[in-house]
Amino acid sequence: MDKTNVNIEIIKDINLIEKKQWNLCACPEVLEGNRPIDPFTTYNFISALENSGSVGKGTGWQSCHLIAKMDKQIIAVMPLYLKGHSQGEYIFDHNWAQAFHNFGGNYYPKLQSSVPFTPVTGRRFLIKRGFEKEARDALEKGIVNLAITNNLSSAHITFCTPIEAKEVSKNNFIKRKTLQYHWENKGYSNFEDFLNSLVSRKRKTIKKERQIASSFFKEKGGIFCLTGSEIKEKHWDSFWEFYQDTGNRKWGYPYLTRDFFKIINKSMSDDILLILAIENNIPIAGALNFIGKNTLFGRYWGCSKYQSCLHYELCYYQAIEYAIKNNIHKVEAGAQGEHKISRGYLPSFVYSIHWFSNVAFGNAISDYLDKEEKIINEEYNILMKTSPFKQS
Repeated sequence: MDKTNVNIEIIKDINLIEKKQWNLCACPEVLEGNRPIDPFTTYNFISALENSGSVGKGTGWQSCHLIAKMDKQIIAVMPLYLKGHSQGEYIFDHNWAQAFHNFGGNYYPKLQSSVPFTPVTGRRFLIKRGFEKEARDALEKGIVNLAITNNLSSAHITFCTPIEAKEVSKNNFIKRKTLQYHWENKGYSNFEDFLNSLVSRKRKTIKKERQIASSFFKEKGGIFCLTGSEIKEKHWDSFWEFYQDTGNRKWGYPYLTRDFFKIINKSMSDDILLILAIENNIPIAGALNFIGKNTLFGRYWGCSKYQSCLHYELCYYQAIEYAIKNNIHKVEAGAQGEHKISRGYLPSFVYSIHWFSNVAFGNAISDYLDKEEKIINEEYNILMKTSPFKQS
């Protein structure tokens, strides 16, 4: 096989590639009967976004996935979208768009390699084992050539792995570093064991918050963790109401359609943890998580009735308990939120890489990101000093 001859094709519909061929590149562990390391780059998740209408016509997310072939064999894929705005990305570039406009150009449309609406670190260069070097170079050139050919302002690869950010930014891409907050399982035997690793004041606060949240449900219901066949359509109906409320308040409209949840319930239920607070047989709040091989990913939360500390209980403490019970190494509870630190979720670096067609503009962004990274590093050091864990 000639490893120097890699061809790039573009597909505007993930249904044009076989599920097995995509997963051989994105998540070969699934084909071996294991849980996906990253459930969001699996064929099931990406296709659910497209087939539900959550991305596609009228959404500002137009699929144009890259497919790398060698002697007609698919050796790599890259989830890629033509973006008409900067919504649903969580690596914010609105100021760049305004500056590019002031510079005399049109920032949109742009290219975005990411999982829509999902601020989770994962591979963006989805490469079949044994073809890493050849396929990465081909995909990198492919996204740049696509931008140049179509006279686009820029190409962005967001929430990529640290290794991808390091390797690709050696060329014409610019690396950006930002922060999230993650909880790490340090071999805890139970939730009480985790609490004992905290300083006294933080431990007491968490116990009090859990008591406040649970006191509301005495003789009225409780909190339930559902996965697999335990999740019924009636549960999704309730969660859809919660999700719409959150989407309308935070983003102006919900990104995902109701059909998305219907599809993933059929195709991904074993990789889903739905935590519901139920009062008098009626769900009043819920938190949606996806289960990876090593990580529990908290994604969406919503409620129809406010209860003090219920958000902390469903989104943070129940997730920690589930991770401990199931020997999961990490919990990622979504983007932003310094309030997570006192609850055991410490700052962690996340990365993106960016390419600009205008060299002068790209140089200006590079200078900006150099300064921003120094601020991010200083912020990280300051935040780590507020860690709730006992000093070792």
